[in-house]
Parts: sequence; C-alpha cells; structure tokens
Amino acid sequence: MCRKPVLYLFTIVLISAGCIEKADKKIVVWTSTRPVEREAVQTRMNTFAKNYPGYRFILLFYAPEELRTNYIVSALAGKGPALVHCASDFIGPFSELEVIRPMEDLFSETFLDSFIVDPVPANTVFRGHLYQIADRVGNHLCLVYNKKYLEKPPATFAQLIDWGKRFVQEKGSGYYALAWNYTEPAFAVPFIGGYGGWIIDDRFHPTLDTEPVIKAARLIYDLANRDKIMPAECDYETANALFLDGRAAMIINGPWSWGTYINSGMNIGLARIPKIDETGLWPTPTVFPMGYCMNINLTRDEAEIAAGLIGYLTAPDIQLEFARKYNLLPSRKSVLADSSLWQNPLFRGAMEQMMVGRPMPVNTEMRWIWDAMRPAYQGIFTNQITPEKAGGAMQSLAEKLIEENRN
Repeated sequence: MCRKPVLYLFTIVLISAGCIEKADKKIVVWTSTRPVEREAVQTRMNTFAKNYPGYRFILLFYAPEELRTNYIVSALAGKGPALVHCASDFIGPFSELEVIRPMEDLFSETFLDSFIVDPVPANTVFRGHLYQIADRVGNHLCLVYNKKYLEKPPATFAQLIDWGKRFVQEKGSGYYALAWNYTEPAFAVPFIGGYGGWIIDDRFHPTLDTEPVIKAARLIYDLANRDKIMPAECDYETANALFLDGRAAMIINGPWSWGTYINSGMNIGLARIPKIDETGLWPTPTVFPMGYCMNINLTRDEAEIAAGLIGYLTAPDIQLEFARKYNLLPSRKSVLADSSLWQNPLFRGAMEQMMVGRPMPVNTEMRWIWDAMRPAYQGIFTNQITPEKAGGAMQSLAEKLIEENRN
C-alpha cells in the first residue's frame, strides 16, 4: 500500500538516532517530557531491564514537533524507536502514514478496562484500532492564580474584569491581572467553547467562520486593549516571566508549568477559567491523554517486550507516584480515585477544569486547522484584521490547506 505523505510540514532528512537495530538488542523510547520525569522514567526502565538481560532500555528526549517529524521520517525508513511517548493528537498523522502499530492484540480486555473513559478516553482508538496506551490524561489549560494577591479566583469574566481593573489601578504600571500566551490559537480555543462553538465538526470540517470564534477573539482583544488588565502583547515566555515575577496575578497555563511555580516558592491555586457571562458556559480547554505508541517496524518479539514495558510504566503504583510528584492526572481508574490525591487542592482544581474540557481531536485535519488559524488570529492583535473578519480568513485558509493536502 502506498504511504501517501499527508503531512506537508516535514522535510525528509534521514536520521538514525535511537533506531532499533536487531543486533543492538535495545528498546528505545522517545519522549518530550520534563527532565525530572525523564530521570524517573529511565530509573524505572532500568528496573524493568533486569527481566531482559540481553537488552538495553534507553530513553531519549526530543521537543514535541521535532519528535513528531523525526519519528515519521525514521519509521518510514524502517527504523526509529520502539515506543514514542507523545500527545494523542499525533495519532492521526502517525496512523495515516502507517508508522505506528495497532496494539489491540497485545493487551487483555481486563488491562484495557482499567483505564478511564470519562471525561476523556485515556487510551486512543482511531479508526477501529488501539494506537496509544496513556500514562496520564488532562494536559489542559487551567487558571493559575497567585494566592499572594487573591485567595479565591473570579468565577466569571465580569468578576475578573472588575477585580482586574482595581488591581492594575492599585499596583500601577507594569502589573496585570492576567497574562497568558493568548496570541497562540491553542490558548484561545477554550473561549470558543465558552461561547458554544468549536473549531472542527464531526465530519472533520473546520468551523472557524462562526459567531463563537468571533466573540472569543473579541473578548481576548478587549481584555488587553479596552479593559487593559493584561499585556497588549504577550507570548508564552513573557506571560510566564510576568507571573513568576509577581507582576501578573493570574496566568492561564498547563500542568507542565505548575511545578516551576511551586518550586519557585509561589503559593498557587488552580481553578476553572472563568465562566462566560453572556452564555453561562465554562471555557472548554482541549483535554487529551499522553502515552505510548508502538513502532510499526517491530518484530513480534520486540513488540511483546515493548508491550510489557508499557504495562510496567503505566502500572498503578508508578502512576500514583508520578501523580504525587509531578502533578499529573493518572489514566488508571483506581489511581484517579485515590483519596490521597483528592486531598491535594491542586489536583482537585485540575480535575474540575478537566471535567468541562473537550477531547482533542486526533485526526490529521487538526494540523492544518492550527496552521490556518495562526495568521489571521495573530493579525487581530497587531490591528491588521478585525475579529469579525478573522473568522472568515481562518476558515478559507483551513479549507484550502485541507483540500491541498487531501488531493
């Protein structure tokens, strides 16, 4: 079967790092997790390796986009790592290019039934095949607030704006009520859901030229330019620095950042992004699992060893340890119900936000929709286009990119 290159994003560069060579007797895992997590996972892999003295078990780091591109190239060349640990939205491209192996024949129903299915399925089934076993769920944006400035977060945007104006007036220039990477489309998507919309429909068609998209963009623009409670220009690093320096009382960010704030000595809380007053709806961040996919090129013996490693790394005791240490939301039902986790207010805050999130679509069209949103959406904040016109521009480009890459 011809493997049509449905992704236009990557340049074909042959790589060999982390490849499986039968003579080497090694099982390599690629990941994009934080250094502290990688160290802990490698330690666990070293323990698992005692069962297979003829193999070495190696964990290698790649940044997310580098991981995706390099994995596709290496797997198409018949090489690559045994396992790739990634977000579930990589599944669409990986499965279409036939570079990951369906895994339903490697795991028992009892094992698979031990993972959560609500509010987001932990394990990713796409087009009838199991392609990913998750070690965590969520990975979603939350409102993070500095308890130095407020003990209780605002429940609605009207409350946020009212409090924020008073905070900025009291603190003076250079202080903001809220900062986040709002010029990145993925960080704006929750607000589209808050207005009752979404960015893609059930047939994988973009839904960007809609009132919810326009209203979400207008709300975000006004927070910076009319209400002036957040920076007029703000990327991820700027928002993070403002929050860490105590110059922003709140930030919208994901679990990869919470440990940094805690380790810096900040007393933080987690809560839902405030409700949209007009609709009475909570913003809906994308919620998705992260976990292990298996290389299509593995032999049966290698696949069974890799499956054993997945089972070991997603075991309840390891998930509970990681949930406690790294503020992760576990994928196993039994661990998610553990009372010791629910005693942690940060865990409860993250769970409350996840309950109103929406699962991240895994189909390949999402790659092109993200790319189509960026030019017009970012143009709003440089006054090159109005929110009212940006929706149509995003929709047109999304349809164009999908048409070009599907035909």
